[in-house]
Amino acid sequence: MPSTRSRDGVQGQRPWPALDALNFLLADVRGALGPYLNVFLTTQQHWSQSSVGLVTSIGGWLALTVQTPIGAALDSTRAKRALIVAALAVLAAGAVAIYAFPTFWPVLVANALIGVVGDVFGPAIGALTLGLVARAALARRMGRNAAFDHAGNVAIAAAAGVVGWAFSQRAVFLLVPVAAVLASVAVLAIPGRAIDHEAARGGEAAGGAGSIRQVLGGSRPLLIFGLCTVVFHLANAPLLPLVGQKLALADPKLATALMSACIIAAQAIMLPIALAVGATADRIGRRPILLAGFAVLPVRSILYLLSDNPAWLIGVQLLDGVGAGILGAITPLVVADLMRGSGRFNVAQGAIATMQGIGAATSGLITGAIVDWAGYGAGFAWSGLVAAGAFILLLLRMPETAPTV
Repeated sequence: MPSTRSRDGVQGQRPWPALDALNFLLADVRGALGPYLNVFLTTQQHWSQSSVGLVTSIGGWLALTVQTPIGAALDSTRAKRALIVAALAVLAAGAVAIYAFPTFWPVLVANALIGVVGDVFGPAIGALTLGLVARAALARRMGRNAAFDHAGNVAIAAAAGVVGWAFSQRAVFLLVPVAAVLASVAVLAIPGRAIDHEAARGGEAAGGAGSIRQVLGGSRPLLIFGLCTVVFHLANAPLLPLVGQKLALADPKLATALMSACIIAAQAIMLPIALAVGATADRIGRRPILLAGFAVLPVRSILYLLSDNPAWLIGVQLLDGVGAGILGAITPLVVADLMRGSGRFNVAQGAIATMQGIGAATSGLITGAIVDWAGYGAGFAWSGLVAAGAFILLLLRMPETAPTV
């Protein structure tokens, strides 16, 4: 196993194409198909918004219970690659179950399992990156990870659009096991001996695992950042499903293709945004970039109210590439800043993921009820108000986390 010191040399600067491939392929299985599930259940299975929101919220809430333990496991285990492969197997089985049995209880159970194991991938990628890449190259590598993730989302959205048009919305879920097999090959192509497991947990300190209260309580900036992401995801998570449902209800035959267009529009913007974040985060700091990402969300929410034209809705979706793209690229970097030397990087990632999940899981139930009661306009307006609150909280309370030296 290479020491932390050796990672500052040649090995720490390696491009790691297997890590690129893993980021690309995991985008295809760790949530990119979630919006298609909402559209499929609403337009093909004729579920109510409240029922869809209940299923997605229950899955999200159950996933919350394992996020921090998953981070702790990643901090302590040397079998990080095996953990990813096992999660991929469960996720593929869940997608096949939804395809075969698209009724309430099978979908509820399968979606819950998908949510639980899906929480492995983000922290695991962060841990592998810290264990493979020198600290000096970390910002650019995190940006590159996010860029390949977004490229994967574009690819799966295009493939889903073709499959949905040529076969059915239901057939889209069979893309997941295919991508899971390819992702397993990619992660196993990373040599286990190349991973510095001490660096992969954030440093030399033997802090090890800890509860979410201990980790957040030990870092006030981390707690503030977590609260900001809760409110951000409370506003952001329901927007794409709502847009997809509006488009699908207007033209059911093109439902999958239109959802793919929404995803591709956003992800195409996220890719250069992620690279830009990686290139500039060390120079201008993390806080200005975060503020820009949070400022876009309330604008996007309100713009959805101005027109129901498909071209307009898809055009507004481009702004998701700025807001969510920035947050996705910079979150692991902010956590790495705050946990440097603590030995609790992955526990902290799990804690932040838990807080993000609280917002995302709760949003489905709240927004679904609002839409059932008052329509899509009320749902978008609600998201806009919450998004404005997230920006204000970040502006007033979040400090800069970039190292001063």
